[in-house]
This record gives sequence, structure tokens and C-alpha cells, in this order.
Amino acid sequence: MKSIKAAIAMSAIAGAAWSGISFAANDNHVAHAVFVMTNNADANQVIAFQREPNGTLVNPHSFGTDGRGSGGTVDPLASQGSLTLSTDGAWLFAVNAGSGSVSVFRVNGAQLELTDRAATEGSEPNSVAQFGSLVYVLNTAGSSNVVGFQFHNGKLDRIPNSLRLLSGNAVASGSVAFSPDGQFLIVTEKATNNLDVFKVQSDGSLSQATITKSVGPGAFSAAFTLSHVAVVSETGPGGPNSSAISSYAVQSDGTLTPISSSVPTLGSANCWNVVTPDGRFVYVSNAGSASISGFAIGGDGSLTPLPGTVLGLNPTGSANIDITVSSDGKFLYTLNAGTGAVGIFAIQPTNGTLTDLGTAGSLAAASGLNGIAAN
Repeated sequence: MKSIKAAIAMSAIAGAAWSGISFAANDNHVAHAVFVMTNNADANQVIAFQREPNGTLVNPHSFGTDGRGSGGTVDPLASQGSLTLSTDGAWLFAVNAGSGSVSVFRVNGAQLELTDRAATEGSEPNSVAQFGSLVYVLNTAGSSNVVGFQFHNGKLDRIPNSLRLLSGNAVASGSVAFSPDGQFLIVTEKATNNLDVFKVQSDGSLSQATITKSVGPGAFSAAFTLSHVAVVSETGPGGPNSSAISSYAVQSDGTLTPISSSVPTLGSANCWNVVTPDGRFVYVSNAGSASISGFAIGGDGSLTPLPGTVLGLNPTGSANIDITVSSDGKFLYTLNAGTGAVGIFAIQPTNGTLTDLGTAGSLAAASGLNGIAAN
């Protein structure tokens, strides 16, 4: 039987070949899009917006996931990564929290084709991560766990013995993410303030978790920089402008060693973060203050606030619950769940500052929207 590393390599080659066909005209604006998930409890859908060259969004179309969301009002999934693009941009993964499944779409610009839907064998999946031919889904409710799949040609096959429990039941897990080399998987636990790191085995299954306490209160979501540093958004102890972001070095045994500890975002309810494709900057979404803060990432993984820290403001009441950056690094988008819109900002390549380009979309306000991704 082929090793998982060989499978990953074959999947990367196949994905690159598919991507070369579909995105041959990559400079053509038709090939770029922003995706938002409705999380509707009756019939979950993904809304795809075509991205214009200037970053604005037009021509929204909806695509059914063949599953059910959780419903709710603002941020019912309380997670990052409920809607995730593959690293090559060729596939989109969407969780269906209400029906316990994950859906797969083939991506062609702003057009989506549903290719599979697989049961996650857990309760309320709320985040999904992909690396090569590996896909892991986070089930947050009940016996909180992660479960793995092998991914080939748009189909998901469960990896035997891949389910791993978190530190306890109903730990309010918030995100799952792979390190850039696929050697580690990180999960955040909001209820315990734990950061769980799993080592990825040769057969695609996981080790038991190595657990590190977050250095700051309210650990919500985690992502990785290009230098294998984990960045973690912290909501803080509550109150105005109490949120922060920390960075950690990942040791060979999965232990996390703090690099920058609880750097203030000067905003409230920072629960989401995104690293730019070139690895120079990380931006966070402060839902409580409707703001976006930015930080430069040092070669050692340290975080330095960009001048002013707060670089962008959404309209009052936006409740910008998630954040993404386009694959070319030119634009930043926020999911403004409170107002049913997408916030649009241009990223200045020289210094990382943001230019406000307004909002787009006439989505249902406070309707349970969750998840945003961009290619």
C-alpha cells in the first residue's frame, strides 16, 4: 500500500495539473472569488462572489452543500475555518454543523461543483483543515474530537484509527490548522484555554495531543506562518480593547514555546486571524469593535504592531466574525455577520496598511453566517 507521503505527492501533482487548466488565465479577474457560507439550518449554502481587479465583489451565486448548518444569529459556530480552500485553490471544504458532515466543491473561479459529502462521525463539525491528500475535521460538540480523511479527486475516504479526542467533552473547540509542512495539526479549546498539537503519522493518523496552555486568556483560533510559527487570537478577559495575539514556536515533540505573548490588538473580541501569502503580516478581526488590526511577522516569529495597530474599521454593528486574504495577497475581506455584508480592504504591499474599499453583498443580517475564504 502506498505511503501517505506518496499519496500527498500524487495529490499535489494532480491538484497542480487541475489548477493549471482552471487557472491558466490567473490574471483574469474571473478566476478570483470570495466565498461565504450561510450555515442555514434547513439547507446550507456557499455564496460565491466574483472578484473584480480592484477588489470589489459582484455577481453572487449560491451553491448548495447538500447538508444542513446550525442556524442561529451571529457566529453560532464560534470557529475559524468552517469554510476552507485547499492550498492550491482548487477545492473548497464546507462543514455542515447541523447534519454532521463536510462537503467538497471543485473550484473554477467563482463557480463551484459539489463533488462529495462525507459524515464526520462526530457532533457539530465547525472547522476543517487540508494539507496535500489529508483533510481533518473538528467536531466541537459532545465528545470533542478531530477525524481524518484521505482526499483524492474530489472524494473523501475516512482514515482508519484517525479519530483523536481532545482534552475533554464539550471543550468549545474553535479551529483546526495544519503546519505548512503537514507535520503538525493544532486545535484550540476555548473552554479550557488549551492549545492541542498533534503530530501527523506516516499513515495520516495522529499522535495523542501535546497540550500547552495559552499564555493569554480567551484563546480562540490558531493559524501558522510560513516559518512554522503558530499565531493565536485571544479574546482577552473581556471589556473594551482587551484582545491580543500571541505567537509560538512548535517544538519537535509538539510543545509550544511562546515567542510574542499577548500583544494587544487595541480592539475587542479578536477571535480570528489570517497570515498573508508572503508571510510578512498577520491581520486580526476584532468583532466587538468592528475593527482590523495588523502585525508584522519577524524572522523569528515575533509580532510587531503595524503603525497605529488598528488599520481598518467596518461600519458600526458589522460584527466582523471572520477574515481572509486573497491568494495574491492584494485584498483582505471580513465576514460582517451582523449586517450581512463583506468588508473589503486593499493591502498596501510596502507597509501592510489597509485601504477601505467599502462593503459588498446583500446577505441576511444576523442569520447565522459563518466562514469566509478567498482565492
